[in-house]
Amino acid sequence: MLRETHRHYKFDWITIFLFLLLVGFGWLNILSASHTTETIDYWNFSEPYGKQLMFIFLTLGLIVLVLSIDSKFYERFSSVIYIISMLSLVGLFLFGKNVNGATSWYAIGGMTLQPSEFAKTATALAVAKYVSDMNTDIHKFKDQIQSFLLFAIPAILVLLQNDAGSTIVYAAFIFVLYREGLPKIYLILGIAIVILSLFSLKFGALITSIVAAIVLFANHFFTRKKPSLIQPILILLACIVLSSSIKFFYQNVLQPHQKDRISLWLRLEKDPVKLEVMKKTFAYNLNESEKAISSGGVTGKGFLEGTRTTGKFVPEQHTDYIFSTVGEEWGFLGSSMVVIVFVLLLIRILHLAELQKSQFSRMYGYGVASIFFMHFMINVGMVMGLIPTIGIPLPLFSYGGSGLWGFTILLFIFIKLDSNRINEW
Repeated sequence: MLRETHRHYKFDWITIFLFLLLVGFGWLNILSASHTTETIDYWNFSEPYGKQLMFIFLTLGLIVLVLSIDSKFYERFSSVIYIISMLSLVGLFLFGKNVNGATSWYAIGGMTLQPSEFAKTATALAVAKYVSDMNTDIHKFKDQIQSFLLFAIPAILVLLQNDAGSTIVYAAFIFVLYREGLPKIYLILGIAIVILSLFSLKFGALITSIVAAIVLFANHFFTRKKPSLIQPILILLACIVLSSSIKFFYQNVLQPHQKDRISLWLRLEKDPVKLEVMKKTFAYNLNESEKAISSGGVTGKGFLEGTRTTGKFVPEQHTDYIFSTVGEEWGFLGSSMVVIVFVLLLIRILHLAELQKSQFSRMYGYGVASIFFMHFMINVGMVMGLIPTIGIPLPLFSYGGSGLWGFTILLFIFIKLDSNRINEW
């Protein structure tokens, strides 16, 4: 561990300010969602808001540590960091603690630590290091496969721990590779598969295949150049196979609670009695979350005045459903401001990433932005019922030491890399 004490570093204070704003406002909402008495003891570490305050103070020391390390350390030892992180994920199968059906935590004394939150940083470093290597050409199929493996390995390990939400986040690295020259066919295929899958579940394989045939052959006959019919026919056959296999996957591979969530989201269930049962069981959190957000109106009910929040209508509201607290107590205006701050943070990270002199720093910056974006998009969409319920925290906002520290390390490594860029001008 080297220290660069001989230089004066200029850190990006706009990014740091946005970070502190989100952490601070997040804690206020955790306080509102978790306090159980009229008199609030801020140092009561038996309450979530007290624990989160302790996590925040420890985060300040973590920031100093991350920024004091030589920026070259993160690039040079990215492979070592990645291997250690993967071993920590494997170790969960032997020593992990099961919480809410997922074996994703290590129990350390009276605390728990979730290594998957730190694996995202390790993966972002490893992907940036591999692709920026002189011997790597992202246009070559071999290098593309090896790049995919770097984030497929942690994704599979996390999935085997029954943490599907964190698994989806690793798809964010496709955007990073796309920025560096990955052929757009991968992005097109990914989007097409998602659309076909949803269409097949909603309307069936037959209708999906007919629509795909119409679109493909209309595109063929209305283009100026008349390519061979072989290509659209092969694509159509692939669409038919995919559409036919989706139902099998849905019925035989997905777990019951996953099928129920997708069924509710796509409105596949038509029986009103079953729908009411679904809303009172696995969809109870989502149903109450939507009610809390809608009850906030334009300006909200006020801090600590949310009746559904203080009444604990949304179970564990201070974790994945923290945004519903914002909606009820701060209303549409407050929710919009939170969205704007997140968007500003993402734009700032992308802007700084484009200013980087090294490909490694640029790629890592895009990795940071992509991970934040996936978490933000999925969490807010989930809480508002726009996408199926997926257990995933809102970055810097939701309760949890592992999540807060993981996102802090992820972001401040990039701030450190960016400060190195500033000093080299």
